[in-house]
Amino acid sequence: MSNNTTILVVDDDKTIVEVLQGYLQQAGYEVLVAYDGDTAVHLIRNNKPNLLVLDLMLPDKDGWDITRWIRGDARLSAMPIIMLTARVEDMDKIIGLELGADDYITKPFNGREVVARVRALLRRSRLEMTAHTHLVIGRLHLDLDLHQLFVDNEPITLTPTEFKLLQAMMEAPNHTFTREELLEKGMGYAYEGMGRALDTHIKNLRQKIEKDPRNPEYIQTVYSVGYRLISL
Repeated sequence: MSNNTTILVVDDDKTIVEVLQGYLQQAGYEVLVAYDGDTAVHLIRNNKPNLLVLDLMLPDKDGWDITRWIRGDARLSAMPIIMLTARVEDMDKIIGLELGADDYITKPFNGREVVARVRALLRRSRLEMTAHTHLVIGRLHLDLDLHQLFVDNEPITLTPTEFKLLQAMMEAPNHTFTREELLEKGMGYAYEGMGRALDTHIKNLRQKIEKDPRNPEYIQTVYSVGYRLISL
């Protein structure tokens, strides 16, 4: 049974692709597959899938290159991306998140967890079309209907995760969120060990909204607790 949501799985390991395809199809998703970067780019351009599960290491274009290309294309930039990697080093994961991946899964993985991550990411990336809602704080204007951030009236591209994190903080200005609260609101879950991912998303947001990211005026760190957005 299909829910008309299309997932593109990209990995050069055909066994991994078959496993992911089976789990995702069983969950009701349409699944496209690619075993190399060039095929992935072709499918993304022509099919515009709802979500991308992307291996980091590919025989031609790697996952970093593809992520950078997607985030740089206004027509594709809102596409949720889950990076799939056999590399366990924190730096590899952080680089992927800094380039715009929304989440990462390390091999070997649990197929049910992958489905849960896909569902969480799709759920928070879908637009609420029932009302035109705007959040405005200082130089920041978040249009929830257009799914667009404006800083000083200039449009700024956010990943789905960055958008949800900023939305949560702008809806409760001056409130200190624990790291667990922000993980739940921004990523749909608060799994142990995801704190570094949250820190990277916050760093990316500061690069996009702050005049001086090293001395932020909006997103402030509350040490040993979490973060808050100051209403200027």
